[in-house]
Amino acid sequence: MVKDQLGEFFEDFLKKESIFTNKNFLGTSYTPDTILHREDQIKLIADILAPLLKMEKPSNLFVYGKTGTGKTVSVKYTTDQIEKVAAKHNKPIKVCYLNCKLKKIADTEYRLIAHIARMFGKAIPPTGLPTDEVYNIFYKAVDSEKQLVVLVLDEIDQLIKKAGDEILYNLTRINEQLSLSQVCVIGISNDLMFIDNIDPRVKSSLSEEDLVFPPYNAIQIQEILHERAKLSFRPGSIGAGVIEKTAAFAAREHGDARRALDLLRVAGELADREDSSKVEIKHLDDAEGKIERDRVIDIVSTYPKQFQVVLYAIMVLRKTQKGALFTGEIYEIYKDFCKNVGVSPLTQRRVSDILGELDMLGLINAKVISKGRYGRTREISLAIPQNTIPKVEEILVTTLHIR
Repeated sequence: MVKDQLGEFFEDFLKKESIFTNKNFLGTSYTPDTILHREDQIKLIADILAPLLKMEKPSNLFVYGKTGTGKTVSVKYTTDQIEKVAAKHNKPIKVCYLNCKLKKIADTEYRLIAHIARMFGKAIPPTGLPTDEVYNIFYKAVDSEKQLVVLVLDEIDQLIKKAGDEILYNLTRINEQLSLSQVCVIGISNDLMFIDNIDPRVKSSLSEEDLVFPPYNAIQIQEILHERAKLSFRPGSIGAGVIEKTAAFAAREHGDARRALDLLRVAGELADREDSSKVEIKHLDDAEGKIERDRVIDIVSTYPKQFQVVLYAIMVLRKTQKGALFTGEIYEIYKDFCKNVGVSPLTQRRVSDILGELDMLGLINAKVISKGRYGRTREISLAIPQNTIPKVEEILVTTLHIR
């Protein structure tokens, strides 16, 4: 577009009436006044955290479940309510929430502790100090007055992958360093196996209380979508069957309500671009393809090199071998590619963990099968949409410099 045409396009855009009234209600940052179908989980979180209001340290809590099962929104909702009651009764309670997936916040132990210290008003440079000194600054900041601190570490499994589990051990033992204050840790993870793979010392300290969030079913997702749609769209702008099909898509993907909300939002954006007065099934179908393609490409582009090598080994092996692929076969191909791309091969057990994560991310299907006295193995198949495979291969070949 030339300059005048582009200006005219934006002027016309301003005059258009969107089918959205407020798109933010479909976003992950929005915490509803009522959390549907998570009453039992919220009640349990509230029971565990309630001692805060009597200035008693509650148990550490570990919350886990698949993506989009309401873990984060339920924890945020409960801690928000506690903070409101605490403020009303002049109780010094502070909630610190961190998303451990964010770069430059939780990719090293130093950065994480420095970031938390900044929440208490301490200016710490991004690098340069010994880690022990950063911890000491953090301890002094927390212990500067009598208070109870709730440290919420969302996607805690990502922190461990990047910084190791020693940091968790230090955080769960922090109260030994404090005299005025106490800290309670809430860990949130999408990886149901995460807690089994950390140091037993950390496990016993962190996982004083466990809470599993089950997937939503299609009917529950429909009800969540209806509630959010009322807030987000103009009346009558959702076509027949759109909510139901969105819920069916998401229920198929492990009961992921977050994915359902994303689908509805993107379908609405596609309808807006076409000047359609309604979101129709065709917009939803297009949105599903776009989101899945974007999600897969984002994961493949940003995940560590070892994950990329494992995935590429699977993609190459499936071209030459008919039928099921097994962990051992993938591991042999993976080792060859490690030489090719100049990385040190991991152990077969660690590669097995990566296969588990690729399964959780929906890039592969990994079915555990028994081989009798020979133990268990995984039967692997690729789950990437067929029309996205060429782009994924192109990204891997370019990123890994495959020769």
